[in-house]
Amino acid sequence: MGLLVDGQWSSAWYDTSKSDGKFVRDSARFRNWITADGAPGPTGAGGFTPDSGRYHLYVSYACPWAHRTLIFRHLKDLDEHITVSVVHPLMLDQGWTFETDEFGATGDHVLGKSFMHQVYTESAPTVTGRVTVPVLWDKHQGCIVSNESSEIIRMLNSAFDGLTGNEHDYYPEDMRTEIDAINADVYEHINNGVYMSGFATTTKAYEEAVTNLFDALDRMEARLQKTRYLLGRRLTEADWRLFVTLIRFDPVYVGHFKCNLRRIVDYPALHGFTCDLYQMPGIAETVVMPHIKQHYYASHPTVNPTGIVPLGPVLDFDAPHGREALTG
Repeated sequence: MGLLVDGQWSSAWYDTSKSDGKFVRDSARFRNWITADGAPGPTGAGGFTPDSGRYHLYVSYACPWAHRTLIFRHLKDLDEHITVSVVHPLMLDQGWTFETDEFGATGDHVLGKSFMHQVYTESAPTVTGRVTVPVLWDKHQGCIVSNESSEIIRMLNSAFDGLTGNEHDYYPEDMRTEIDAINADVYEHINNGVYMSGFATTTKAYEEAVTNLFDALDRMEARLQKTRYLLGRRLTEADWRLFVTLIRFDPVYVGHFKCNLRRIVDYPALHGFTCDLYQMPGIAETVVMPHIKQHYYASHPTVNPTGIVPLGPVLDFDAPHGREALTG
């Protein structure tokens, strides 16, 4: 996970010595919005209208933040309107690369770059910041619209409704306060919590993060014992934001990030919930486990110096889950 400093690439890892061993995630640098009329969104500049074929997603199948943009691209019928390039799962000295492989790494279909950091400098030659995925690229203006996944899924959720006719809303106005509250808990303690556990460099920082992580999983388990989805009968963005971490939990985070107090299969409701969402049409195709496991186990030498990718665990996300009966 390198970074750019004034447009120059550096392979420097996170420096936890300045934060008492705690992993601290950097903020996204590109925060423009696609809006129905091209007006400026909550942040950034305007001029980004929802045109078919105009936008391109750069993603990693391994990355949970990128995964949720692929899910929303599918849920909102945008597969034919927004093109995609998939990076190689290994992230080493040059960061994300555009090598191809047998499991779906595609190369760069738009700019023909070799490395993801070159996409960043194509948009902003002197940019400083971490080079992450997803990236939403504007082919017309030749620039990055956004590299903030939580905002990209909001754009995909609503900006293109007039183009596709798909008006299903995963962030309905009357539920936003509740969704935001769930998102805040899930992001801080689960989505980011697994990284705070895995990338901690002191015992104190690790134990604090992993305790908070499992306390939050316990809260989600209790909630999902009563309702099919996090907020009742309606599937919202909060469910998908939780799903992308849960699907990676037992294959990767339990072992690689030492998140091993319990597994997701030990939580009946969380496991059923994961299977429920996985089995929805088109979602299984967005879960590419060879990329997920290869990326984590082979890209973090400070965590797994040998780079050996474990064969297990054997998991069945197609198992019956019985979640349909929970309608409350």
